[in-house]
Amino acid sequence: MNLKQILLQKIQQRGGWVNTHAHFDRAYTLDKDSFKLVYSPLRQKWDIVDKVKRESTVEQIYTRMVKATEHMLNQGVQAIGTFIDVDDVIRDKSIKAAQMLKDNYGKEVKIKFMNQTLKGVLNKEAREWFDIGAEFVDIIGGLPGKDAGKEAEHLDVLLETGKRLGKMVHVHVDQLNTDEEKETELLARKTIEHGMQGRVAAVHCISVAAHPKAYREQVYQLLREAQIIVIACPIAWIDHPRTERLSPTHSAVTPVDELIPAGIRVALGVDNICDVYKPFADGDMWMELKLLLESCKLYDLDALADIATTNGLRALDITV
Repeated sequence: MNLKQILLQKIQQRGGWVNTHAHFDRAYTLDKDSFKLVYSPLRQKWDIVDKVKRESTVEQIYTRMVKATEHMLNQGVQAIGTFIDVDDVIRDKSIKAAQMLKDNYGKEVKIKFMNQTLKGVLNKEAREWFDIGAEFVDIIGGLPGKDAGKEAEHLDVLLETGKRLGKMVHVHVDQLNTDEEKETELLARKTIEHGMQGRVAAVHCISVAAHPKAYREQVYQLLREAQIIVIACPIAWIDHPRTERLSPTHSAVTPVDELIPAGIRVALGVDNICDVYKPFADGDMWMELKLLLESCKLYDLDALADIATTNGLRALDITV
C-alpha cells in the first residue's frame, strides 16, 4: 500500500498543490554574510533583512520571485499566496516586481499577494506604506508582534482596511512557541468585533499548543466562531529553540491534530525559502505536508489532501 502515491493522487484530483503562505521577494537571498546571522532571534531578523531589501533592485526581486514560482510550477502548484515587503526601506520595489510576476505568470498559476508589515502599521511613515501596499495587494497582511504592546490597535488597522477594501486579511500570529503569546485568541476576538468572520486567516499559531488544554479549547471555539482559516508552515517553526519554560508536551508545529477535529480549516504554506530565516528550506510542498502529518500524527488522507489544496484556495479567496 503506497500511501504517498494515494495522497498525491488525491491532491492532483483536487487540482494540485496550493502554497498558501510564502515570502518570494526574499527567497534565495542567503549569502555568506547573512548565513552568519541565521541563529539570531526572530525579532532581530525582522531588521536584519533590511540590508537585502535596501540593496535589491526591482529586477533582482523579480528574478527571485520567478525562480520561486517556477519551482512551484514544477511541483504542480495551482495557486500561490506570497507576502511582499512594502515599507520605507524597500519602498515600492516589491510591488513593481510583483506586478511583473502577475503579468508574466498570471495565466500559468493563480497568484495572490499580501503586504508584509515588518515596520508595523501604527507610526506615521509605516502607516503610509501600509496604505500603499494595501491598495495593491489582493489580501491584507499583518504582523501584530511588530507593534508589541499595541497588537490590538495593529489588528484594528488591518481589519478596518480589509473590510473597507473588500479584501481578506492574513495575519502572522503566535510564532514564539510560548504560553506568553495569545495573539490567535486576540485575532479571533477582533475578527468577530469587526464583523470579518470568514475573511481572515491566521498564519502559524504555534504558541497555541504551548497552552493548557482548557485554554486551547477556548481558542478553538473562538476560531470556529470567527471562521478563521489557519495556515501551517511546519518547516518554518520545527527548529524553534528549546527553553526551560514548562508547557504541555507538544511539537513546535501548528496543532493541526486538534484543529481539524475542532472543525477548523487548515491550509499549507512553505514560508521562507533559502534566506536568513530558513537557510536550508527549499519550498518543497511534499516535505511540508509530510512533516505536518508526521509531527501531528494526522493520517486522514482526505483531510491532508484538503489541507494541501482546497483549504488553501479558500484562504486565498479563490472560488472552488
